[in-house]
Amino acid sequence: MIRLTDRAVSQIRKLETEKASEGQLLRVFVEAGGCSGFEYGMSFDARKDDDHVLESNGVSFLMDSTSLEYLDGSEIDFDDGLSGKGFDVRNPNATSTCGCGRSFN
Repeated sequence: MIRLTDRAVSQIRKLETEKASEGQLLRVFVEAGGCSGFEYGMSFDARKDDDHVLESNGVSFLMDSTSLEYLDGSEIDFDDGLSGKGFDVRNPNATSTCGCGRSFN
């Protein structure tokens, strides 16, 4: 289960109208890289056969099985404050994180 906060939902809805093409959903994923070993990513994409379609707070989004394993139980928020941080993933499975907030191990 992945939870999207109200602030994240609001930003995702805004980005959907600006950047998503017909039939695309938000994809939340984990990939190798970053300064801690893995990094979070988001993009709009078409559904693939092996994708999981998840829903939180009225928003449907895509995840592959590996990303879901790393992110299960996470909360995604959006912070548009003075630091301009953007999306923030609060991942209970991360043993360590980088100061940038986009990388974990």
